[in-house]
Amino acid sequence: MQNVSATKSEFRPVANRSRVTIADVANDLGVTKSTVSRALNGYPDIAEATRLRISRAAERLGYRPLAHAQAIRTGRVRSLGLVLQIDSEDSARPFLANFIAGVTQAASAENWTVTIATAETATGVRETLLRLVEEHKADGFILPRTMLQDERVAALRARNVPFIMFGRTEDPTGCAWYDIKGEDAMRAATTRLASLGHTRIAHVPGGIEYTYTKLRTQGYREGLQAAGIPFDPDLIGAPSLTQRSGDASTSALLALPEPPTAITFAVDRAALGAYRAAQTRGLRIGEHVSVIAYDGVPEGAYADPGLTTFAVNSRHAGERLASLLIKRIRGTAPEELRELAPATLVERGSDGPPRLTSAELASRLKSQSRI
Repeated sequence: MQNVSATKSEFRPVANRSRVTIADVANDLGVTKSTVSRALNGYPDIAEATRLRISRAAERLGYRPLAHAQAIRTGRVRSLGLVLQIDSEDSARPFLANFIAGVTQAASAENWTVTIATAETATGVRETLLRLVEEHKADGFILPRTMLQDERVAALRARNVPFIMFGRTEDPTGCAWYDIKGEDAMRAATTRLASLGHTRIAHVPGGIEYTYTKLRTQGYREGLQAAGIPFDPDLIGAPSLTQRSGDASTSALLALPEPPTAITFAVDRAALGAYRAAQTRGLRIGEHVSVIAYDGVPEGAYADPGLTTFAVNSRHAGERLASLLIKRIRGTAPEELRELAPATLVERGSDGPPRLTSAELASRLKSQSRI
């Protein structure tokens, strides 16, 4: 049974005044004002048990810091920054709302806020980040969709501004990140298709500037190697981020003399374009061409047949990024803030054993083109 007894001091009323102060919290617990201040501001030299004890007492007593006074004292505005590029081909991702919800929920749990801004170009994103830094609108930034050579990383790193990446980058110096192991997902997708009997397995990458594209292509190649299937550069399709470009990339792969009977896609939206490419040629996804993708966008469940994909919990990703960034702002070294999580396989109907060999598929496609 939980012990609900309490000492007299735990419920001692605060002196009659309009606002509870740090001094009131310190007096209630019998500690110094400095200890209370450092605990409430997350300084790493305060033990976690002490921080929790002080934060609970502050909540019980109704202590609320004055934002402007706290900013003057600590140099922090207790706000996390997030700048989104709204014109990118995959900017309107359906799970963006879940991602932002995760970020804001985790920030709110620590009594932090989130400053969200948008820009139309990569240059605009960088300029907006630097403006928010100069105007002291945010203490650190979440950087989604990191690139191999990322100007945002370079700009913030040069100014010693805390940041956390949703992804990885080519030079990890001074970088903290939370990322999903997309390379493992593509390796598993490829070996899954091989285990079903496919030997001509293609891969359609995402945008060449993104780090995830390199990692997922690497995973695809590792999957081929694990399955004992030689790598064929002809089976790497054109980079695709949209249904339209996914349609075009799939069409080009199916036009090969030895077309693939299965395709992995770095992103779901490109994979959805494969359905149109197949339909145009009298083929059915899951029967004549198997498809496995990555992201877990809601539209995949409504495709016919449903898209087999490796899904990402975007809300949890947002929560972890916010929590890790707050730790980074409070002084934890970036090398201690690097987390990788797995994607989750969602099995639907878009993949299965091959109904036709590559040669038979080529013959069928050739016959279709004559009609």
